[in-house]
Amino acid sequence: MSRALIHLVRHGEVFNPDGVLYGRLPEFHLSELGQEMARRVAGYFEAQKNDGASLVHLVASPLTRAQETAAPIAAALGLDVVTDERILEATNRFEGLSGVTNRLRNPKYWPLMYNPFKPSWGEPYAAQAERVMTAVHDARRIAVERGGDNAQAILVSHQLPIWVTRLSAEGRKLWHDPRNRECTLTSITTLDFDGDTLLGVRYAEPSADLLPGAANIPGA
Repeated sequence: MSRALIHLVRHGEVFNPDGVLYGRLPEFHLSELGQEMARRVAGYFEAQKNDGASLVHLVASPLTRAQETAAPIAAALGLDVVTDERILEATNRFEGLSGVTNRLRNPKYWPLMYNPFKPSWGEPYAAQAERVMTAVHDARRIAVERGGDNAQAILVSHQLPIWVTRLSAEGRKLWHDPRNRECTLTSITTLDFDGDTLLGVRYAEPSADLLPGAANIPGA
């Protein structure tokens, strides 16, 4: 069997002055800070390539913020960006609203909260993990076909799908407190495979020093 590394990259900070839970809405672009984060993660992978890493396949969610994060990675590695809807953001009934935490005090929204374990306000966690992991395995096979043993692929996605995919891969419960996700802006969650067997998960934050003060809406 062939070893392969699949890197799940969260997009950079989004320009969102109204604090909207943007979900799958179009035209939410990276902020200036988000663009710097995208360049930072591109530089991280370029350094890996210069050290001999076989980075041969790049995939991104169709949403604007993911495509804009993938662009400098593509330029740095000389790769084309393949768009895959299986790694886009989760659906959410609060999409397009601002101040979601305060809105939860309004009884009109309480029916959406009846089952936080599913969750009842959006796409089931299990469905997200399943679709993302299917894309991961497809990317793994393509990477190995192109680069052989120890080939690597990068998938630029979104916080919640990445996080529940990691939880599922590690055999943990999918229900969680959104404030406790280990998946910061332009973080890298790496799945280490031998064939289709997951050996382990690694985590890195190339933009750690850019995170203080960055806008970050849990669930978006």
